[in-house]
Amino acid sequence: MSPTHRDPEAQLARWQRFRNSRNTALASDYGWLTLTSFQWLEERPAAVELVPGLWSTDGTTAFLTAAAADGLTLVETGWAVDGTITATLSDEESLFWVQYGGEDGRQVVVELAMRANKYAVRTRDSTSPVFTEFDGVPTFDYRPDLVVEASFRPYPEPVDVPIGTANPLVDGIHRSVGELVFRLPGKDHEFHLQAEEEKLGALTVTFHDETNGESTDEWRKVSTARPRPDNTVILDFNRAINYPSAFTPYGTCPMPVKNNSLDYRIEAGEKEPALF
Repeated sequence: MSPTHRDPEAQLARWQRFRNSRNTALASDYGWLTLTSFQWLEERPAAVELVPGLWSTDGTTAFLTAAAADGLTLVETGWAVDGTITATLSDEESLFWVQYGGEDGRQVVVELAMRANKYAVRTRDSTSPVFTEFDGVPTFDYRPDLVVEASFRPYPEPVDVPIGTANPLVDGIHRSVGELVFRLPGKDHEFHLQAEEEKLGALTVTFHDETNGESTDEWRKVSTARPRPDNTVILDFNRAINYPSAFTPYGTCPMPVKNNSLDYRIEAGEKEPALF
């Protein structure tokens, strides 16, 4: 049975549950909506914006020096930072390291991150207006005609493709495991999108389309279930979602690979939130 001939009411109900879960996840404590800064650490100990203490790195390890009076405590244990503490991460790793502020001392969580083999800190403030005023991501109306069947054509081996990210100082890698091949209403040619593999064999495609910069963010992504034994999947563009960089200028989210651009208006899924 093709996607367009399924029970439309059941499809809509499943999508509405998906949207509720998505909005709930975005509104989680210290999630992407709470980001208020992204700052690289330098070799010499120095102050950073919005955070007490002196911060630095030798390229391998990150250092934080603070006094108990600064009010910083470790997220994991709640112990006060009094002196110098260190942490070591691998590239692309993150750590909710210290916290401070507010009546409970937990208003702001400071995330230590390693991006492009350099250390940075991001502040996550639970009083950020982007977070406190969030009432859901705007979306297009549900489009059953943009639920399509796609054929997955796996590559013999994954291919690492260099890409840019939302931060011009951070490069990324897209590990392409194959292509999703499909058709869209009103077009007589096939579309090909390179996919990455997620947990349990699910696939994710990051793509441009002709609504970008108009009604949607500069790029979005959509995920499928694990391919069936015949290598087909359901590609539901109603489940196209924004990357965190659509909600905050402090993201390092991956851009699409060069060829993942559709000459089509995907008027389904999430719209541009226009929060900053």
